[in-house]
Amino acid sequence: MKFKMVTVSKHLTFAPAVSLFMALALGGCAASLGKDYIAGQQKEWLQKAYRVDKNGWIFIHIEGGPFERGFQRGYLTADEIDQFLQTLGYVSRFETARDLEFFVKAAKRIFKGKVSKEYIEEISGMVAGMTQAGKDVTFDEMLFMNGFIDIRWYWWRQEQKAKGPGCSAFIATGDATTDGKIVMAHNSWVGYALGRFCNIIVDILPERGHRILMQSWGPAIYSGTDFFITSAGLVGTETTIGGFTGFDKKGRPVFERARRAMQYDVKSGEIARLELGLKHHSLEKRSDGYITGSNVAENIEILRDETTASYDDARVTSVARRERWKQLMRDHYGKIDVEIAKKMLADHYDAYLAKENPSQRTICGHGELDDGSVPQSRWAYYPGGAVDGKAVDSDMAENWQFWARWGSSCDIGFDANDFLEKQSQYDWLDRHLKDLPAKPWTVFPLGRKR
Repeated sequence: MKFKMVTVSKHLTFAPAVSLFMALALGGCAASLGKDYIAGQQKEWLQKAYRVDKNGWIFIHIEGGPFERGFQRGYLTADEIDQFLQTLGYVSRFETARDLEFFVKAAKRIFKGKVSKEYIEEISGMVAGMTQAGKDVTFDEMLFMNGFIDIRWYWWRQEQKAKGPGCSAFIATGDATTDGKIVMAHNSWVGYALGRFCNIIVDILPERGHRILMQSWGPAIYSGTDFFITSAGLVGTETTIGGFTGFDKKGRPVFERARRAMQYDVKSGEIARLELGLKHHSLEKRSDGYITGSNVAENIEILRDETTASYDDARVTSVARRERWKQLMRDHYGKIDVEIAKKMLADHYDAYLAKENPSQRTICGHGELDDGSVPQSRWAYYPGGAVDGKAVDSDMAENWQFWARWGSSCDIGFDANDFLEKQSQYDWLDRHLKDLPAKPWTVFPLGRKR
């Protein structure tokens, strides 16, 4: 099987799903059925699913129709989803002075009519699964958790310059790799309080469409951190376009669009970069070489018309990391494989200061170690950075596998108590900031073969 590897730099606009649909979905599934039948159905659904915890990751396998696989996921990760919602509500309140209900209502309003029936049913199933596991959650809250990136980091204007997501990533093929086949790697950059909920790896075997193996975030029906492979031969990752200034309320939610692309798109045997703005987009394809991502747009129209980002100020994290990717690709060109990919994800060379210096400007990001002395550093000692590492090549994807490391891409990890003792300005995160010890690289999936 030939795999297509796609890296997408994007601003993802969302749009609405509505709790009315949830009520109809739940009513249609269960309202007229007896309790014994419902219990029997749930037991049958859960027998198809399983969960394995290893090296900081939670691996789950779910399958079946939309409501069924949603129920499985909600039940198997009910505690984690509940904790994610509490932390998301707390952080949102502190950073915006708006409570959780404000953003939940916004998600309901903005996403109304924008989510397909299949994914409304899947989200409804997660609500039912959590309820069965003893956790209270509403459909509207689950909807917000799926679309919180759009709502918090794009729709809420105050937050456009705040602590949104970031990533470092590359894909390579042809002459750039050891065997001419594809290699892809990615790490997720985010604040550690919310980033600790990115430790979900989901194997989805849907009733319709392609099978998906992806990293995910909380209860997101798409990746959220954007790393996946599909049974159609699509292998993908993403880095968010930094400094984006727009939001289109008429657009469809990213969880809807990204999941649909994974579940229903097919391979084409090449690598590509798609940059999506609201006004402009560009598609770059190649069958030889490499593409890197560090949260800065390459398309000049998107960069100048739709972002406030710099292209050439190496003091800025996105530019410094882009320049370091160039150096690493030159150094390893023709020798890139998954082991080299792991080492590159753990790189701590600061291209601006020209020395080893784990910080906001290194591919393996460590905001908590950055003193903010370099102009353009966004925050001093901010508790956020790379919380993971993932790597895959064509042979692994063919065998339905990828490498993943939790805690950081390197060996440093994060000690919450030690950090808060030194940086008490972040004590508002005390109950929600947890240790992220660097765990070993692990091959996924885990558990029963299917």
